[in-house]
Amino acid sequence: MAVNLPPHYHDAEARYKKAQTPEDKLVALKEMWVLLPKHKASEKVQAELKTKISELTDQIEQAKQGPKKAAPGTFKFPRQGAGTVVLVGPPNAGKSQLMTKLTKAAPAVAPYPFTTREPIPGMMDYEDVRVQLIDLPPITADHFEPFVTDVTRAADAAVLFLDLSDDDGPAATRAVIERLKLARRELVPPGTGQSADPAVYAVPAVLVANKCDDDAADIRLELAREEFGTAFPLVVVSAERGDNLDALRKAIYDALRVMRIYTKQPGKPADMTSPFTPPIGATVAELAGKVHRDLEDSVKSARVWGTGVHDGQTVGRDHVLSDKDVVELHT
Repeated sequence: MAVNLPPHYHDAEARYKKAQTPEDKLVALKEMWVLLPKHKASEKVQAELKTKISELTDQIEQAKQGPKKAAPGTFKFPRQGAGTVVLVGPPNAGKSQLMTKLTKAAPAVAPYPFTTREPIPGMMDYEDVRVQLIDLPPITADHFEPFVTDVTRAADAAVLFLDLSDDDGPAATRAVIERLKLARRELVPPGTGQSADPAVYAVPAVLVANKCDDDAADIRLELAREEFGTAFPLVVVSAERGDNLDALRKAIYDALRVMRIYTKQPGKPADMTSPFTPPIGATVAELAGKVHRDLEDSVKSARVWGTGVHDGQTVGRDHVLSDKDVVELHT
């Protein structure tokens, strides 16, 4: 499926390549974004443009703010598992403690604020898939580590924390949402489309109300429901006692909006231990690209065992797959 870029797009792309300043590059990139046809075939180009526009916007704004003290460095985390999910929240909301319960990571856990200074990755198991979690430093209206902007750009979803042991918990969580907006990171319900502004990243979020073991947690939870309504899926947990962690694992996985697809070679049994996880609604061709990037163009058909087909039915490259389908690719 061709992108069919219009001539004016190529003109803007040429100006981008010749531009000498970040400002001129950004102007050209935004023009390319406007001219780019928005359809399924152009999704990869859309994603690349959004990343470039976001990075240049950050670079220009940081330059306007003047020199800063040396930062601890840029944090890059290779993508692993079914997706990358960041843990965001106010100080003392229990992010790090919950991270130790969901993964084998060992962040510092202490009863005082700002224990987490750098992003800490870990892998969470959910049934037969793994999800990459990244515990980020606390966020307040006045405290926001610059590298959070970069790490959240690569995130597929977020876990937003609410502290049920704190009367000011809802206000502190609201401050996190608003501070992320200032960094052009908008927390949205899972399944929400991306922002029309290419410099803004919409990050699907799950709201986690932690410390439900507190004596007044029920009262504070009702206040939180009034504050946030149904803006995000809500999971009530206790990281201390381990309450409701299975439901949280499922909610995190569901927020990724992916499905499990198992593959097999002709004449051999399917590999049911390590599924591929393309987005919900992916086609045979898109699955093939997940298996190997060269396969996306070369795959012609597939045999599928699963939902909506007869066992072993031959389908075309544009066939839409379903969760837990078994697929045998043919080039």
